[in-house]
Amino acid sequence: MNPQSLLASASINIGLALVVLSLFSVFKKQPSNAPIYFARRLAKRHHIPFDPPLRLRRFLPSVSWIPRAFRVTEDEIVQSSGLDALIIIRLFKFGIKFFMPCTLIGLVILLPVNYNGQDGPPVNYLSMDSFAISNIRKGSDRLWVHFTCLWLMSFYGLYLLYKEYKEILGKRIHRLQIIRHRPDQFTVLVRGIPLCTDHKERGCSVDHFFSKHHPYGYHSYQMMYDGSHLEDLLDQAKSTARKIEDLRKRSSVKKHNRESLLLCTNGEDVTKITLQEEKLQELSHRIHQLQCEDVLQDKELPIAFVIFKSRWGAALAAQSQQHSHPLSWTTEVAPEPRDVSWKNLAIPNRVLPLYNIGVILAATLLTIFFALPVTAVQGIARFEKLKKWFPPAMAVQLIPGLSSIVTGYLPSVILNGFIYVIPFAMLGMAKLAGYVSKSKEELKACDMVFYFLVGNVFFLSLVSGSLLDEIGESVTHPKNFPSHLARAVSAQGDFFITYILTDGLSGFSLEILQPGLLLWDLIKSLTYRRGKEKNPYLYSLPYFRVIPVVSLAMLIGMVYALVAPLLLPFLICYFCLGYVVYINQIADVYEVTYETCGKYWPYIHHYILVAIILMQVTMIGLFGLKSKPAASICTVPLLLFSLLFNGYCKLRFYPTFRNYSIKDATENDEFDKKSNQLELSSEIAKDAYCPPFLRPMNLAASESSSTEPLVSSSQSPA
Repeated sequence: MNPQSLLASASINIGLALVVLSLFSVFKKQPSNAPIYFARRLAKRHHIPFDPPLRLRRFLPSVSWIPRAFRVTEDEIVQSSGLDALIIIRLFKFGIKFFMPCTLIGLVILLPVNYNGQDGPPVNYLSMDSFAISNIRKGSDRLWVHFTCLWLMSFYGLYLLYKEYKEILGKRIHRLQIIRHRPDQFTVLVRGIPLCTDHKERGCSVDHFFSKHHPYGYHSYQMMYDGSHLEDLLDQAKSTARKIEDLRKRSSVKKHNRESLLLCTNGEDVTKITLQEEKLQELSHRIHQLQCEDVLQDKELPIAFVIFKSRWGAALAAQSQQHSHPLSWTTEVAPEPRDVSWKNLAIPNRVLPLYNIGVILAATLLTIFFALPVTAVQGIARFEKLKKWFPPAMAVQLIPGLSSIVTGYLPSVILNGFIYVIPFAMLGMAKLAGYVSKSKEELKACDMVFYFLVGNVFFLSLVSGSLLDEIGESVTHPKNFPSHLARAVSAQGDFFITYILTDGLSGFSLEILQPGLLLWDLIKSLTYRRGKEKNPYLYSLPYFRVIPVVSLAMLIGMVYALVAPLLLPFLICYFCLGYVVYINQIADVYEVTYETCGKYWPYIHHYILVAIILMQVTMIGLFGLKSKPAASICTVPLLLFSLLFNGYCKLRFYPTFRNYSIKDATENDEFDKKSNQLELSSEIAKDAYCPPFLRPMNLAASESSSTEPLVSSSQSPA
């Protein structure tokens, strides 16, 4: 890729980002867009002020939301959105902290060293290779500068990882104390429950087993049932209730030029409402019959939520083996009630490995399929080679500047378009794996997406974009293969610069604008929802999409920090913009559907450590290819130290994220004993794990308890 293509990509991405962010700042000031840009605040029934309709400021772009993002403290994020939301912000802050000094080193030290790597100015000073490590001649002592910088960056990265892990562990322990009244701290999920030999019931078996083996801690239990038939009836009842509500609203017509509403019904509407009400009564009667204990007994599953009188008792039961048979009476910490994936509870424990195998096969097939668009993208990026393979492509050169756009901007856009679909596909596969909680599904999806991106986007882009171009020449001149390989690795730096630009500037800008929701809201407003009250577009924070994509950007930055330092300033912009955007999204848009108290951080720690190790392995190879074996050998201890550091962190920090320590459980119990709240908390947990299809139905239309509007025209939102 030539500098003109890189400049074209940067110009388009920067221009598009400015336009999109300006549109966002204007759209956010319009009350009609509040269900999109203030979905979370509307769902919490917060008052949102807006400027009066004729105020000019309402239609002018502004940047007031950017300083507001930097004023938000970590404590405010944890208090309003939980520790998991803070993990996303800490990931962006980690990138800023790491790449700030790395950028300084790269621009001040490495760029001059690379540029003068031939003991003089490069012949082709306009080439991007003149600023990369490929410009340094073989055997040059200048490579020791890269060696020193590698050690500095590695130790700095490991220091930041240790510091972050330790701080987030402390925040997790403190957060568990703050939310100590949550039902999951008193509850254990039990699988593999056998039938009681006397009464032929699993519920009876649960009560006998825990009363005998946990006599001082056991409180009660909640059996699980196969409620698929009940869920179908409930869906029908809810649909019927919505139809009744719509019919009643349609029959209520506002009188022109009057403030009051007059009920204007006709015979047809009354008949429809009566029929629907009779259908709803019949469905309610059938649901109540199926919710009877005698009927449910035949639908009993070998799984239950067991509630304990104290956190100490629950932690002890969850982390110990209950039976000599490892598949009977298996226990684990229960997810919080809103996090439970109720449908997956019906999957037998013994067949879960088969579900996992199916998910792995599906992910493998997707990985193989994705190799095609990645190879095609690299073909577009390598336009000179593309002209040889596909001569009609030379027509692009007939239009001035078009080839720069095609090779510089188009490949990264296509690649990011394909990448956007991958997290949702992986989450769908993770849901089929049978996990009992939504958080475990998203954690699994995070892992799958990250390794998919590393394999397909990073390694496959490197191979298809660089090494295949050199195969022919390397076969005819095998002695030159090492130098070709070194140049091929550094040659992809410009492509990844355009990738970071597109994913950061355009990707984050479109994330905050939400163009898909804007279009969907417009279609609804003009068609079947015309004139009706808008509901907030409430979605959960997509951890499974944000964490792997940002971690991939960090991996690319670390690997190319020494190879192509020009990439580093773009990464600073990437993480700063991502930080501002997701502060806004967490505060105003995304709903908190569950909280794992920081369980995402061990995964992020692992991803960053993989990036550091890849950086070291890459430099070991490059030092060897540049005829500097001493530097390669001296880097091996650094690689071994990083692996030992990873093992230490697993022993030091990870167990506390996986388990709830007896010490912390006991201390939280003592807090509640002093305030006489321990018994009350366990009683609340008793009713929290009732399946949704067994809860009392509330099909009446919900009305606001307050007549004050949530959106008003008084002043602009903060």
